[in-house]
Amino acid sequence: MTDGSVVDSDDSMPCGETDREPDPSDSLRTFGAVLQALREHAGYSRAQFADLVSFSKHTVESVELGRRMPDVALVERSEEALGNTGALRRSAKHVTRGRGDVGLAAWFRQWARLERVAVSLCTYECRLVPGLLQSEGYARAVFEGTVPVAPDSLLEDFMARRMERQQMLFERPTTPFSFIVEEHVFRRGFGGLDQMREMLDHVLKLSAPRNVTLQIVPLEAGLHACLDGPMRLLETPRGQRYAYSEGQQNGRLISDVKEVSLLCQRYDTLRSQAVNAKDSRGLLERLRGEL
Repeated sequence: MTDGSVVDSDDSMPCGETDREPDPSDSLRTFGAVLQALREHAGYSRAQFADLVSFSKHTVESVELGRRMPDVALVERSEEALGNTGALRRSAKHVTRGRGDVGLAAWFRQWARLERVAVSLCTYECRLVPGLLQSEGYARAVFEGTVPVAPDSLLEDFMARRMERQQMLFERPTTPFSFIVEEHVFRRGFGGLDQMREMLDHVLKLSAPRNVTLQIVPLEAGLHACLDGPMRLLETPRGQRYAYSEGQQNGRLISDVKEVSLLCQRYDTLRSQAVNAKDSRGLLERLRGEL
């Protein structure tokens, strides 16, 4: 926040939160263990149960392992699928946040919490493939290249969280996701050719649903309205709009109405300057063919 005030409690969390890693949450782990026990007692595998409750296997696994806060919809659907005993509804009321935020930078957590309830999400990126579109190999290369080097145990938490966040694109089919990405981002090499192809295939797959729009800013586009750097925009169920900008070792959640409005104008201007969604997919397919 620009003024240190508190975001509406129905949409997010206080923005004066300190930049420390959260303590592990016993309640999260306990809820996950109860869900797993009920699922196994009913005779469902994680994959079968995920299909039954219309969530991804990754999400079910993350909740059962105490890495993610259970969504209200997941709790309700799980209750119905597992006998309506009331155990999950009651225990969900006592779950507190903890490990569900492990794997997210301290300065990004507030945005991530808003992201979970947003009715629309927009991302402009000029440095790297947006996290919601990264392949596993690309994400691992990003995390392994950070300084200071993360220990293996923490690296796996980062990876699990990054892959889990991507499920939003499929679990929220009526929420529009818009991405505008510079062409050079997709041309930057990492790993081998197989990893590059996997990354482009992954982006094509995740940007295929009707609620996801990917536009590319071509190399020949020249200077444009968003040269100040990457940004993200969202709207909450109450119609509030927020922005997020990030730099070296820091990030800023922006709630000032005038500032957010300015960033929205810049994004809309760039949207008109970028290649349309259909031609952007064609460009990605050509890039893949060149490898």
